Amino acid sequence: MEDPELEALRQRKLAEMQANQQQALAQQQAAEDQRRQMEIQKQAILRQILTPEARDRIANVRVANPELANMVEMQLIQLAQSGRLQGVVNDAMLRDILRRVAPQHREIKIERR
Repeated sequence: MEDPELEALRQRKLAEMQANQQQALAQQQAAEDQRRQMEIQKQAILRQILTPEARDRIANVRVANPELANMVEMQLIQLAQSGRLQGVVNDAMLRDILRRVAPQHREIKIERR
């Protein structure tokens, strides 16, 4: 036979855990919504400052190196918002930016003895 106080305590603890779980889920959903909204805003800005060819190139770079693509996109957005970006960035300009930002690859030679 179970004690009614023990059962009440279990029910309260279970209710608290469920409430905490629902609260955490709501916070997670809010964070996801905010991230999604920021991504939509970022894409809208990039659509305004990049030509279609440049957007295709940055998409290809994202497949190969997502960190580099994010870094370049954020730099372009900051330049556009500060007013230091004159006009639209075309493919040639983006290639030049990527060439400057991308880490330089070292040539590795293996000598056999």
